[in-house]
Amino acid sequence: MCTGGCAKCLGSTLIPLAVLCTLANILLFFPGGKVVEDRTYITDEVWCFGGILGSGVLMIFPALVFLGLQNNDCCGCCGNRSCGKRFAMFSSIIFAAIGVLGAGYCFILSAVALNKGPKCKTGENWSYPFKAGDYLADHTLWERCTSPDNIVPWHLTLFSLLLVMSGIQAVLCGIQAVNGLFGTICGDCRCCGCCGGDGTV
Repeated sequence: MCTGGCAKCLGSTLIPLAVLCTLANILLFFPGGKVVEDRTYITDEVWCFGGILGSGVLMIFPALVFLGLQNNDCCGCCGNRSCGKRFAMFSSIIFAAIGVLGAGYCFILSAVALNKGPKCKTGENWSYPFKAGDYLADHTLWERCTSPDNIVPWHLTLFSLLLVMSGIQAVLCGIQAVNGLFGTICGDCRCCGCCGGDGTV
């Protein structure tokens, strides 16, 4: 596959992942699917906006750049055939690095949140009743959370989704970094023979 076509495929995959990560983060503001009375009852990691900023907003920019690579001008750099495409592929490496950072931010926050567990009501107080991810292997510990209802599976499901999707995003951006390197060095196969020696089609 041409480097431009590969980039477009990666970009079209990143956009729905970014949307899903944003939605997952938004849902985490409603523990157990309910509106809480006090914002302090929401798990701290939710306020770091890992899914909204890291895997959401920051991922949109690389995705749009990747999508536009296949349409970039092959011959638009001082009449030098494929120079424009090479520069565009080089710039995609920078945006891929931004995507990796954003996805990595979300991935780390999700891992921390899963290990820490949800903030919930235990008796009269709101606290973090779990330690070092002990609730992941022992479901009987979930009974420590008396409110909101189903807060543990809610927390576990959404942060697990964020963990998996951000991991996929990081891998896709890593692939584009390698793809962009090949495109910078070798050019794009769509440019081969598309231009005359004077830079005209």
